[in-house]
Amino acid sequence: MKITIFGLSITSSWGNGHATTFRALCQALHRRGHRIVFFERNVEWYQNNRDLPDPPYCEVKLFENWNDVLPVVRAELRDSDAAMVGSYFPDGIVALDEVLASNVPAKSFYDIDTPITLRSLRENGRADYLLKSHLPELDIYFSFTGGPVLQQLQQEFGAPFAVPLYCSVDPGKHHELPANPRFSCDMSYMGTYAPDRQPTIEKFMCEPARRVPEKKFIIAGPQYPSHIRWPENVEHIMHLEPRYHAQLYSSSRITLNVTRQEMVLAGYSPSVRLFEAAACGSAIASDNWPGLETFFTPGQEILLATGSDDIVRYVTSYDDSELRRIGQAARDRVLAAHTSEVRAREFEQAVEIATRSAKRPSALTAT
Repeated sequence: MKITIFGLSITSSWGNGHATTFRALCQALHRRGHRIVFFERNVEWYQNNRDLPDPPYCEVKLFENWNDVLPVVRAELRDSDAAMVGSYFPDGIVALDEVLASNVPAKSFYDIDTPITLRSLRENGRADYLLKSHLPELDIYFSFTGGPVLQQLQQEFGAPFAVPLYCSVDPGKHHELPANPRFSCDMSYMGTYAPDRQPTIEKFMCEPARRVPEKKFIIAGPQYPSHIRWPENVEHIMHLEPRYHAQLYSSSRITLNVTRQEMVLAGYSPSVRLFEAAACGSAIASDNWPGLETFFTPGQEILLATGSDDIVRYVTSYDDSELRRIGQAARDRVLAAHTSEVRAREFEQAVEIATRSAKRPSALTAT
């Protein structure tokens, strides 16, 4: 197929998880013989922090102004087999208008921020990148969130075919490596600052660090306010390039996973960092949310935490062999069900169903 995608960014992973998701999916689709054209607005923030300016597995079309690039958009859509607009694409509404007015056989929206989108649709009838009226016209609504949300998309908002397309991991980039002394620590966390996540980071990272000052903690991510004072045994890395992610996970005895509040409330919303850490064999300690057990078995493939006592216990009482066993079990689970190759096949399956079926099927299950 020729697949045309309109996404927030694939060239810069600075401060967003969209790039990681699009890179993994596009690379897997390319390996399976598909041609991908990716439209991205040349935003100054990403322009100044571009870590993959020319992906070898897709043709990137950077543009400054939508009206200027519109003739190119229409030309690319003319012979596309599938088109997909992603959440937070700056010109998402007009891009969807173009896609829906085209003769592309499979027209889809990829929501990497489903709970946030649905809240906006309920409150305002629109998001900055999607109108409520777009949903019934789509062939496929791909969602980062599974579970009951899929039924809501179909029954409440009229999406004909809502399916999960969770984030994924590329085992070629994320796999177990020898520990790097630069990143060796008892627990690490990787993620961009988010106000609703910070109280949990304080509870699961900072408070335990103060209680066990002999242990080392690392937090990697941009946009943290300057007023935050990390404990002395917490090292903050402003931005860790993707090529070092596997090294950090492989060098951490435990990797902390903290979920955005909107995703916790919706459930069934695994983060890409969760799968990446697992693919590297790192034992993961995570907050809990509905549906987590459909991705990892608590106690066997993941450690759940409700407070700082749990984190302190995991860091101080679990020996390396036990943590390694848990990490390897999570790794086996991810490699079987959550690789980019699996997601590419799920994408193909949804496109095939949508294009061949006059009667739209029910949403697939979240598992």
